[in-house]
Amino acid sequence: MSVIGIDFGNESCYVAVAKAGGIETIANDYSLRATPACVAFVGRNRVLGVAAKNQQVTNMNNTIGNFKGMLGRKFNDPYVQDELRTLPYRTEALPDGGIGIRVNYLDEEHAFTPEQITAMLFTKLKDDAFKELKTQINDCVITVPSYFTNAQRQALLDAANISGLNVLRLMNETTATALSYGFYKQDLPAPEEKPRIVIFVDCGHASLQVSACTFHKGSLKMLASCSDSVGGRDFDLVLATHFNKEFQTKYKIDASSNKRAFLRLMAESEKLKKNMSANSTKLPLNIECFMNEIDVHSSMQRSDMEELSGHLFRRIESTMRKLLADSKLMPEEIHSVEIVGGSSRIPAIKQLIEQIFGKPASTTLNQDEAVSRGAALQCAIMSPAMRVRDFTCTDVQAYPVLISWTDADGPHEMKVFDQYHSTPFTRLLTVHRKDPLTINLHYEPNSAPYPDAFIGSYHLKGIKPDANGEPQEVKVKVRINHHGIITILSATMYERKESEEPASPTPATNGDQQKGSDANAPSPQGDESGKVGEPMDIQEGSDDEHPKKDSKHNDSSGEGWTQRVTRWFTSDKKKKVSTKQVELTIDAKTHGFVHTELSKFFEEEMKMIANDRQEKERIDARNALEEQVYEVREKIQEDGALHAYIDPQDASAICLELEETENWLYEDGESCEKGVYKERLEKMRAKIEPVRSRCEEYSGQEQAFTELGHAVQQTLKAVEQYRAKEPRYEHLTETEMINITEAAQKAQKWYEEARSKLVNVKKTEDPPVKLADIRHETQTLTTCTNSVLNRPKPKPPTPPADQNQQNSSTAQGNNSAGQDSQQKATGGDNPDSKQTTEDSMDVE
Repeated sequence: MSVIGIDFGNESCYVAVAKAGGIETIANDYSLRATPACVAFVGRNRVLGVAAKNQQVTNMNNTIGNFKGMLGRKFNDPYVQDELRTLPYRTEALPDGGIGIRVNYLDEEHAFTPEQITAMLFTKLKDDAFKELKTQINDCVITVPSYFTNAQRQALLDAANISGLNVLRLMNETTATALSYGFYKQDLPAPEEKPRIVIFVDCGHASLQVSACTFHKGSLKMLASCSDSVGGRDFDLVLATHFNKEFQTKYKIDASSNKRAFLRLMAESEKLKKNMSANSTKLPLNIECFMNEIDVHSSMQRSDMEELSGHLFRRIESTMRKLLADSKLMPEEIHSVEIVGGSSRIPAIKQLIEQIFGKPASTTLNQDEAVSRGAALQCAIMSPAMRVRDFTCTDVQAYPVLISWTDADGPHEMKVFDQYHSTPFTRLLTVHRKDPLTINLHYEPNSAPYPDAFIGSYHLKGIKPDANGEPQEVKVKVRINHHGIITILSATMYERKESEEPASPTPATNGDQQKGSDANAPSPQGDESGKVGEPMDIQEGSDDEHPKKDSKHNDSSGEGWTQRVTRWFTSDKKKKVSTKQVELTIDAKTHGFVHTELSKFFEEEMKMIANDRQEKERIDARNALEEQVYEVREKIQEDGALHAYIDPQDASAICLELEETENWLYEDGESCEKGVYKERLEKMRAKIEPVRSRCEEYSGQEQAFTELGHAVQQTLKAVEQYRAKEPRYEHLTETEMINITEAAQKAQKWYEEARSKLVNVKKTEDPPVKLADIRHETQTLTTCTNSVLNRPKPKPPTPPADQNQQNSSTAQGNNSAGQDSQQKATGGDNPDSKQTTEDSMDVE
């Protein structure tokens, strides 16, 4: 199983995977690392990614792009309304106030939500990762802009669920960039040392994010993050608007009145902007057949673009200065400024960075892929399937969060999370209530770039008074989870019951006195009026979530400690208080789809995936038939490869059928089912297959006969060498040589007869001798010959080892005896006896 990180951008998406060798960015089916965030509908098919972007101009009404900003928003949202003015596709308001995107799919009108469109894109990214890695993709980390609200984050989670992805974490893009920067740094300061402070500037297609981050070895902590909805497309729009005004004067045409023309103008303006980032000279802009078959021409240089975009640069400067103010940093405290995002390549933005932060813009990170690489690293850290060294990421909550409730005293409100509060985090609130309570969470007014500050409404059910009719203590956990989503995690009521037991005869100790005194003190957590008490911060994983001992007492007479001790001694029984925890039911009303809607959308997505697969198979079958038509027609023509092997009448009949099939493909057969194409293809192949077979037979026979003749010659040559007493064949028998001689003669005779049968045969007729028969004869002769000629020589028998040793000893003894006797006879050494010993050793 592989873990991936997805950089979900407004214009393009990147997918990175964590492997044993490090982080790798995955290429899509077009061998590109960037996959356009585009979804298109063409007839009965969905087109995703690069293919959708390529046909945007010709199919703009059914090609959906720039939908990231619409996630989690309502149709009447001012941001959405402003966005829709520049989008070429149709939208409508859904019954629940959401956004419906109208497209023509399967020859019907459909309305998809932005979450469904996003899920389609995620399906494409998941499929690309599966094809590249050849393994199942489940766990992932998806990046989101740091300015995304609760509603937008939940919408993105819903989209991932619809596509079947298991999101381990929604990670802020700025934090992912910081992780990509710090994870491989070996020179970060130790935890007890002064941290390294780095500024990250991410200027993308539709937004600007500037963040401050501190680094220690093995950890990072975000300090602050500021953003603005200014990006590369705003510069494109400035250029397109300028050229449109020029064309109105120069050519008397208005591109804003034609969506297709303005879309082309935006695309050309984007190309010109990118070229101006690398060139300060005047660059041309040319568009052929722009409108009314008019070719338009213009030019611009970088200084003119910077002058036209002055208001955008002022917004960028304001965002950067706001970050310095929010983070309370001085320029001299900053170690470096790292830039990512495509639009950060604009030279004027780099100049602003150096002017404001006092540091030149650093480009050590991959400006396009740093976010996805950081997400893949985080996914590897969190996934149990990978072993990665720990690196702690502490993020921040972008907006202050308030909690409100209403009781008998009227409405109440309190801040539970400040701006830039660390996340994930849990805050514990204590309240004393007699009856159910409704708690509302919302952002501080005018703090978030979102018209509705509402986060969620939570109704706590099951709250009731105790046996004495007094309010009971309820503890509520408010949590910012690792996705950055704020919710009420749980609510627990602590029921206290009193019971009587015999009093202890031992007087109270000093410790008991202190305990009793503490118990008599008023509770700091709340009072009987139902107001929410002061919050208690609970760190992640902390055990400090249990209630303190009961702060109430039944005695209201105000008697002192001495009187109570005296009464305890004289009393026969005393009261014992027991506490029982009761988990309360919470009815939550917040953003996102309910379970039934998610299940419905998931089923629809699975149906569309199945339909895409069937449609692909149908189109492949149609293309196969079309290719067969063109291939057969080319090969049976006069200079074609099959022309010599087909009868002219048969060729004419097949040509007529090919023409009929071609006309059918572009008329009635345009949208037939896969089986219809396959049936026609099989019929066509059945007619042309005999011709192909004849061609293969006649084309291969000459080579096959040559191989057979060569095998016969080799066999007869080996027989001649045997007759000539060739040493390598001396171990063969006469019977074996007679056998292979007969086999060679038989093969030669078959060779001559087969050749004679093919003399007067026309190539338009089936050959009387098959290619397989020739190869069979060759194989038979080769096998027979090799089994004889390649038989190894037999080795001489070797005596057993102990027998050799015994023979050697005997020979040595005999030689010694012979030497002794000869020495006795000659009266000295005998050279001949030494020679005899050496010879016997040689034999051994």
